[in-house]
Amino acid sequence: MESNATTNPILLPPPELSPVEQEVLEEYERLAENMKKLASILDNLATRPTTEILDGLRELERKTSLVFTLLKASVYSIVLQQEIDWGNGGNRGE
Repeated sequence: MESNATTNPILLPPPELSPVEQEVLEEYERLAENMKKLASILDNLATRPTTEILDGLRELERKTSLVFTLLKASVYSIVLQQEIDWGNGGNRGE
């Protein structure tokens, strides 16, 4: 009669894995965890009222437009300062 360990594959020790196989399994594990987190977040978003989501998006839009305006002003200031510097440099040479 055979022992239980040789007939039941669940009771067998796990096979040796190469480093690449082990890395692949770890990546699949991380992917599964990330998918669970994403599903949880999407479920949470689906249960929230639409008005709350829209209010959040409006706030984000206001902040984004403010950052964009400040960025444009900074770039304009730099370009203007360079033109002033180049103008002053050209006058000194004459």
